[in-house]
Amino acid sequence: MFALPKSLPSAHPCLIVLWLVLACLVLSCEENASAESQTEDRPNVILILSDDQGYGDFGCNGNPYVKTPHMDSLFEESIRFTNFHVDPTCAPTRAALMTGRYASRVGVWKTFKGRHHLRENESTMAEVFKANGYRTAIFGKWHLGDNYPFRPMDRGFDESYIHGGGVIGETPDYWGNDYYDDTYFRNGEPEATTGYCTDVWFEETKQFIADSKDDPFFVYLPLNAPHGPFKVPKSYAEPYLCRPEIPESRAWMYGMIAAIDENLGALRTFLAEKGLDENTLLLYMTDNGTAAGVSFKEGKAGFQVINGYNAGMRGRKTTPFEGGHRSAFTMHWPKGLGTETKRVSALTAHLDVLPTLIDLLDFQWEAKMPFDGQSLVPLLNSSSSEAFTNRTLFVHNQVAFGKKAVGDTPQKYLDYCVMTDQWRLVGKELFDINKDPGQQTNVAEQYPEITDTLQSAYEGWWEDIDDQFDEYCRTVIGAPEQATVQLDCQFWHGEKALYNQRHVRNAQIANGFWDLKVIRQGTYQIELRRWPRELDLAMDALFPTPTVDPEIEFTKDQARQLPSRILRPVQAKLKVGRQEVSADIQPNQKAVNFELELEAGKVDLQTWLSDENGQEWGAYYVYISSIND
Repeated sequence: MFALPKSLPSAHPCLIVLWLVLACLVLSCEENASAESQTEDRPNVILILSDDQGYGDFGCNGNPYVKTPHMDSLFEESIRFTNFHVDPTCAPTRAALMTGRYASRVGVWKTFKGRHHLRENESTMAEVFKANGYRTAIFGKWHLGDNYPFRPMDRGFDESYIHGGGVIGETPDYWGNDYYDDTYFRNGEPEATTGYCTDVWFEETKQFIADSKDDPFFVYLPLNAPHGPFKVPKSYAEPYLCRPEIPESRAWMYGMIAAIDENLGALRTFLAEKGLDENTLLLYMTDNGTAAGVSFKEGKAGFQVINGYNAGMRGRKTTPFEGGHRSAFTMHWPKGLGTETKRVSALTAHLDVLPTLIDLLDFQWEAKMPFDGQSLVPLLNSSSSEAFTNRTLFVHNQVAFGKKAVGDTPQKYLDYCVMTDQWRLVGKELFDINKDPGQQTNVAEQYPEITDTLQSAYEGWWEDIDDQFDEYCRTVIGAPEQATVQLDCQFWHGEKALYNQRHVRNAQIANGFWDLKVIRQGTYQIELRRWPRELDLAMDALFPTPTVDPEIEFTKDQARQLPSRILRPVQAKLKVGRQEVSADIQPNQKAVNFELELEAGKVDLQTWLSDENGQEWGAYYVYISSIND
């Protein structure tokens, strides 16, 4: 500390001024040095989230088939959470992870139909990091909305490079993306790239880290692999394709995991070369149970695994049983947490990650909304788990394989689970998870009081989260942040949504409406198309079925591609609010444009295309832009 001499009061006035100036300079330097020291001490953070890789799809979790040496090393040098839970499907897990709150509370309970949009007033993990001086980035799969105000660039990310929708090749994605040499969205704008998708996401991560220089960074790396369709350079799948006990589809899925594993190893080597490995907090987790890692049947004999590996758990992705929502999760930070293996068996969840990071990194943050999760720091610092022994967590799923999606709001009592450290209430079935980890024996009749207590807890939880179920998370029209808004048939509300590009190519007949919020009154152009703009095709044109390459994709899966089909619309109709307009369509016409005056406020929009036989369907793509601009 700078000290003034005792004789200063009697010194010449000019000398006093000089001493004061010097004192200010020294104090300023000390403050700057302190700030720089704090910046240097703050760890960088990388959060990796793999897609459809279940708890059992790791060598370190006992899988006898798939080889994951780099994942295994990471988990063995880290704090491993062995009783960690997520949602049973993609978008809900991402919503809860980003907010620390139950997904259904923040507007996300499906993966499509507009019910995957993260509510506008919710804060995100990226906003927390950004508010605390971090550069923030996302590379890969966002799946919480493709238009303003739901895009990652609207929710705290300085840099985003992502595919559209929840899977590469889905309806919102850039047309023709197939995991190789695709066009992804850089901060909202399409940008072509080269290479396999998993390689691209990791390379983007390394480039962002290199560009960050002395600034602390937060990278959210949500991979789209090993979600189907199963595509990866065949060399990764070959070690599994030659084993008759592994189904061909699973061999390709294991190949996708092998590609992730290789990239993880390269990323850790890169961090070490940059001198960042000791002070980088690296988290790895999965978004739901395995989708393709196990085959099973259920009947009078109970749950039986036919082939594959599921770590002894019942169920898979989309189910309320343990195999649907138990996730692998590890935290690796040599400087702050050491490198010795530590297993944490306390009941924990994705809801806890954001509160934990705020606590662990000593962030300044005034939460707008209360967290449903809690900090895991007490579990990191000691072996005590007292704060977690009486915990109750809830899981539910509103979309399941082979089941028709019901309604436009969450359905109570549909595929839910109430969890404590000992019990799992799955619907009307009760399981002692410690004695019966495979959930084979229903003990509800033996423990009626426990069943009633957990059922009452579910009733209270539902009442707590259901106050906004009937509200739409509306796409904003007229915002300066997005000049042209693209609507597509995957997120309209209706009985059926066209989920991916093959449904569009095959011209499946369906319709629905989009929920919008116009924030600026004015004249808008609303453009109806059968094909997306990037194809520049006429409405009655045919787009050929993509070819299948056995060197890069599971051919039987791709062989199920729907054949292309021609539509010949002759009339278009549009209804927005109370306004209805129509127009004839000529052969070879690419789009139908309407100009309408829209008032500010909430409004629903629906379109109809019809052919000469009177068959009607919705326009698969609609583009809205302000003419005033």
